Amino acid sequence: MRYLSVEYVTFVYKRREFTGPEKLAERMKRDIADFLREHLGYFQEFDHVKVYYDNAQAIVKSALYNAVYDVLAKQAVVRRRTTMTEYRLSQVADFLCTIELAAVKYDAKEDGGTYDKLFGGVGTFKKNWLKQARRKRMK
Repeated sequence: MRYLSVEYVTFVYKRREFTGPEKLAERMKRDIADFLREHLGYFQEFDHVKVYYDNAQAIVKSALYNAVYDVLAKQAVVRRRTTMTEYRLSQVADFLCTIELAAVKYDAKEDGGTYDKLFGGVGTFKKNWLKQARRKRMK
């Protein structure tokens, strides 16, 4: 992942902060669309924008696809259903989401022992794993 030319952004939501799934989906779509508009010039440099999602969560799928189609030209967007083992970028995306989720869990002191076993504790996690991932974050 360190040597791939990728950039990423993540959005974090807590279900309990929304009155229902519709409100959460609305907020997710708005945040993704706003991000795409802020970086529209970057995305317009490409002939095609491929959206790879495994359709694991209907609410995420809906927000993602609707936001992308609302902001980017429909003929430029290619949707692909995928599994993590099919595409390297899907594996990278899964890894980056895992890192960002771990950061949220560590900050909230909800990490349990699993993340410590995987990353070697919060200090090691922040110094090594999180620091490397955040270098790839879109600004």
